[in-house]
Formats: sequence, structure tokens, C-alpha cells
Amino acid sequence: MKRVNFLKHLKKEKCLLLREGARHSVFFNPKIRQTSTVPRHNEINNFLARKICRDLGVREVK
Repeated sequence: MKRVNFLKHLKKEKCLLLREGARHSVFFNPKIRQTSTVPRHNEINNFLARKICRDLGVREVK
């Protein structure tokens, strides 16, 4: 999955971008107070995308 599409999904699910690191972006879900990192690759593996969604407590990307 493209990173741009995944980030749009996270923002649509009300996750906030906390900070940008050198190789990762850190997202935060204020509803359940959980954080997760998203790598800065153009493509994100579908398994990793599902894990990040589970970590943040949002619905999975289709």
C-alpha cells in the first residue's frame, strides 16, 4: 500500500501526527492514548499496515 494513502487513512480516523523522525513518523490516537510509528518508505507492507491500525485502535485499511 502507498504510504500517502495510509497516512490519509490514519488522519481520517482522527490520529494525530506527533513528530517526524529521520526514518519514521509517530502517530497518536488521543481516544485510546496509543502511539505507533509509520516507516518512511514509499510502500508499506499490508501486514505492517494492519499491525499499525491495531496498535492505534482504528479500523483496518481495505
